[in-house]
Amino acid sequence: MNRPIRVLIAKVGLDGHDRGAKVIASFLRDAGMEVIYTGLRQTPEMVVNAALQEDVDVIGVSILSGAHMTVFPKILNLMKEKSLNDVLLTGGGIIPDADMKKLIEMGCGELFAPGTDTTTIINYITDWVNKNRR
Repeated sequence: MNRPIRVLIAKVGLDGHDRGAKVIASFLRDAGMEVIYTGLRQTPEMVVNAALQEDVDVIGVSILSGAHMTVFPKILNLMKEKSLNDVLLTGGGIIPDADMKKLIEMGCGELFAPGTDTTTIINYITDWVNKNRR
């Protein structure tokens, strides 16, 4: 397939700070990816349904609210229910290292802290999709 990588960027819950999500979306677009930004105050169900409708390769969740240990597992479970086995769930924000490790063990992809070089994120997504795209 020669279509561009499709990425859904999501803000889940009451976290109303989306500047970082918009910056990441912009860098991913500049890297040639198609980006769908869901906007603020999405539920995990809304995110997974949008991922299905948009036929994305990647779901990227930006989270600053501290709800990451609830949000990511819920999205993972919904992805399994909907058979989104070939979609990467990644993201970033304010997530302690120990929690990042637990979430990755649960099935999340890499998670990125504030200040991560955008090239690192772009390369990670590109490499993952190239290895796992259906």
